[in-house]
Amino acid sequence: MFTKLRNRFLIVNLVTISVMMLIAFTTIYVITYRNVQNDIDMDLHRIMDFHQQSPGDSGRQGSTKGSSLLPTKDNGFMDNGNPPPERSVSFTLQTDKAGTRTATISQLDMDDEFYASALQEAVAMNKDNGKFSLDGSQWIFNIQHTNEGAMLVFLDITAQQNILTNLIYTFAVVGLVMLIILYFTSRFFANRSITPVKEAFDKQKQFIADASHELKTPLTIINTNADVLLSNPEDTIHNQAKWLHYIKSETERMARLTNDLLYLTEMDDSRANMVFSKFNMSEAVENIILTMEAVIFEKHVSLDYEIEPDLMVQGNSEQIKQVVMILVDNAVKYTNPKGSVTLSLKKQHNDIMLSVTNTGEGIAAEHLTRIFDRFYRTDASRARKQGGYGLGLAIAKSIIDQHKGKIHAKSTVGESTTFYVQLS
Repeated sequence: MFTKLRNRFLIVNLVTISVMMLIAFTTIYVITYRNVQNDIDMDLHRIMDFHQQSPGDSGRQGSTKGSSLLPTKDNGFMDNGNPPPERSVSFTLQTDKAGTRTATISQLDMDDEFYASALQEAVAMNKDNGKFSLDGSQWIFNIQHTNEGAMLVFLDITAQQNILTNLIYTFAVVGLVMLIILYFTSRFFANRSITPVKEAFDKQKQFIADASHELKTPLTIINTNADVLLSNPEDTIHNQAKWLHYIKSETERMARLTNDLLYLTEMDDSRANMVFSKFNMSEAVENIILTMEAVIFEKHVSLDYEIEPDLMVQGNSEQIKQVVMILVDNAVKYTNPKGSVTLSLKKQHNDIMLSVTNTGEGIAAEHLTRIFDRFYRTDASRARKQGGYGLGLAIAKSIIDQHKGKIHAKSTVGESTTFYVQLS
């Protein structure tokens, strides 16, 4: 499923970028093509205008080669017209009404056969302007009809055509290279984009499996004890009290589990609607410690705490109390007999820092990143003996996230574990 989703994302990304590149390249090519065509037309018309403004009889005495009829100041061809483009390669042919070449004005040192071929190509098109190939070069021509016949101006556009051709090849190569780079780049980011979705999906599946497993155990016990009761219908309730107590105990466990699950769901749904206010966190933590004193005493655990007075926090006091209760309760549960729990609440820079440390087995490094996941337990058998479901730390993290704070843990295996809560 996720492979298909990644491939779909990849294809959509590549198609979108390819279309954008195609539009960009086409736009650049069209603009370049029009500019080149405008330059060609301008050069062609400048050459024609120059020859039309020059004395017409000078080049009509026959076919001439070389520079005998080149327009220069010495032969009077400059007149008042603009000179032809200096870097253009061109020549002009004059014909009579029968189409016979009568004069040649050219900067090229070519034989008559070349000019005859050019004239033949132009006449064969039966148009006043056009384009053809001759001797490996691209030529464009324009025909201007006169009283004596016609004037044909030819301009070499091989360089301009090569520019356009090279532009297409360049676009093709650049486009191909860019697509290859984009493919691997898109694949990389597609994998990164899919990873959180996959992790969320896997967590959801694991959450459903764990919740089902946790509910299955008490349901099995309840069902078994109910069968025992039904198998002795004549016995008194007093004699069957043991089985009833088992049923009640497992029912209470299920109630706690479902309440925790509902609480987590409500936390996820009501994040945007919570209203916070300033409260004295120092007093809130002291109240939790007073509440837990009896439990700590029964566990034969020593408690040391250091609380700075009058530390104010913006948030929900009941939820923050719940976080403190969860952390202290976990610390007491997982502290070995005659161990110690240390609590500290102090101001650190502009934040309030709460830390709860307990001595004990500690938490291995590979578990530290997952202990806040729902139903995750480093030691499932021990957790069940303690009556836990692996939801306490998940609830604590959800509350701290809602308060835009941070919660994390550090542990040394075989020595101690410390949970840190940072609030603004």
